[in-house]
Amino acid sequence: MQIHSLIQLLVILEESSESQRVADELEQVIRGRGFDFYGLLRHPKRIDNPSGVIMASRWPEGWAHVYAAKKYALVDPTVRYLAHAQRPFRWSDGMAAFREDPHHRRMEQMMVDAYGYGLEDGYIFPIYGRNGILGSLSVGGKPIELSPAEVSLFEAIARKAFWRLLDMQGEAAVLETVPISDAQLTRREMEILNYLAEGMTSMEISKHLKISNHTVDWYMNGLQDKLKAKNRQQVVALAFRYGLIT
Repeated sequence: MQIHSLIQLLVILEESSESQRVADELEQVIRGRGFDFYGLLRHPKRIDNPSGVIMASRWPEGWAHVYAAKKYALVDPTVRYLAHAQRPFRWSDGMAAFREDPHHRRMEQMMVDAYGYGLEDGYIFPIYGRNGILGSLSVGGKPIELSPAEVSLFEAIARKAFWRLLDMQGEAAVLETVPISDAQLTRREMEILNYLAEGMTSMEISKHLKISNHTVDWYMNGLQDKLKAKNRQQVVALAFRYGLIT
């Protein structure tokens, strides 16, 4: 029955002509599967207004205020893990991935606060485009075990709802545009670029990658040269513009 409702939702989303119906049908199926809360989001960039990335959602009353007031967006393990994830994952997986992170205790406090609002565990389904991660569907509440088939269907639903809403808003073409950049970055340069975008210092990056501070600075200089940037802040700004990071 649950598999059938998920498949049926894919058909409904394709045929829907109103954004509110897309959101309503999505919420109905999510709650029908036992998840009390959800959020369909665009992947935020540092210049985004936080409220502007929300496409459809239902979160516990008061949670958004706590999340913003305590600046949890800076340490949220699920958001940080999403930047590197290649497939759907549980919220608890994101927490486990940052066990050695210097901000781990703040992450733990965030998860404790979330638990108090009924956000005990959940799943995140990444949505990718030509330029990398574009958005995600997060569902949660009480711990629920999804079958592999359900995970695959939820992943398809996340993509369908995301692009359907963008089509209705006339914004899909913008996200599908491929930015032009001649810069060819190595795997290590991409790693350092992502950590730089997260606000890490050279010392923090060196500890995380287990390389010297001097080596990190050497890579930073290389990034500035390749992107023709005047400083590190411009490196990050240009990387976002070219779609090297999202």
